[in-house]
Amino acid sequence: MNIQVSAEQVHFFEALASESRIRMIKLLEVQPMNIKEMAYALGVSSAIVTKHVQKLEEAGIIATEGISGLRGRQKVCRLVMDDITLRFRTPAEPAPNRYAISIPIGHYTDYQAKPTCGLASPDKIIGMFDDPRYFSDPDRTAAAHLWFSSGFVEYRIPNYLLSNQQADAISITLELCSEAPGFNENWPSDIYFYLNDVSIGHWTCPGDFGSSRGVHTPEWWKHGTQHGLLKTIQIKAQGCYIDGMPMSNIAINQIPLPYGENIRFRIAAPETAKNAGGLSLFGKHFGNYNQDIQFEMLYGDK
Repeated sequence: MNIQVSAEQVHFFEALASESRIRMIKLLEVQPMNIKEMAYALGVSSAIVTKHVQKLEEAGIIATEGISGLRGRQKVCRLVMDDITLRFRTPAEPAPNRYAISIPIGHYTDYQAKPTCGLASPDKIIGMFDDPRYFSDPDRTAAAHLWFSSGFVEYRIPNYLLSNQQADAISITLELCSEAPGFNENWPSDIYFYLNDVSIGHWTCPGDFGSSRGVHTPEWWKHGTQHGLLKTIQIKAQGCYIDGMPMSNIAINQIPLPYGENIRFRIAAPETAKNAGGLSLFGKHFGNYNQDIQFEMLYGDK
C-alpha cells in the first residue's frame, strides 16, 4: 500500500503515534484477538482498548468483526495491512500518452479449468462446484472470484493504439493466489503469464490464503479461500518485472501488438508445472483489494 505524506493522511500517522497501538498491532500480527484478550495482554481496561481499536480501524490498519460467543457478541480484531510505502514527494502528473482499462475477472474469452474449480459472484455461487461447464455459463461475466486446480483464463484487451503509435510499457495489476482443496497457506503454485501468446514469465505463489477473512469477501462466503496477493506485472524496454523484481528478459518490443487487433492476456496454472498448485483470482467485492484486473499502457509515436 502506498501513502502520500500529506495533511489528508494525518489520521493514519496519528494511529501509529501510540506505543499501546503499536503493541496491539504486534499482538494482532500473531493472531486475531477480541477486546478483552487485548486488554488483558496490555494491562489496560477494555474501554481504553476500544478507543485504540477505533483509531486503528479508521486508519485501515485493522478490521473488526462481530462474532457470537458464549457470552454474547464479541468484537474480534485482525490485522489487514501487511506493509506500506510512504511517498514524501508528490508524484508527477500522469503522462497524457497513456490509457487504462479495468477488466472484470469473469470477462475472459477463453479458458480451460480442471477441478477443484468454480466461480462466485458477489451474491452467490455460479452453477456448481467442480463442474468446468459453468465456466461457459452466461452468468460467468458477474464472477468476482474464480478458481481451478489447473488450466488458464484468457482475456481480450482493446488495443487503442493508432497505426503511427507504439507501446512503451504495459502494466497489469491483479489479486491472485494458489488453489488448494479448502485452503492451504503452504501450497506453492507456478503461475504463468502470456501476452499475445508470448510467455512473459512466471511467479510462484506461496499458498492459498484462508486463515483470515478477506477485507471485501462477502459475509455469506464460507468456503475456504478468502483473499490473494496483489501483484503488478510490468513489461518495459528492459524486460518483464513482477512487483519490481525481474521476471524475464522479454522486452516490450518483443510482444507483437498488431494495429487494430486485441491484446490477449493469459494467466495459466499448468498441471505440468514443478509446483502445480492451481490458481485463484479475485475481482471487485472479493478478497483484500476492491478492484478488477487493471491494465495500463504507456505509448508514444513510432
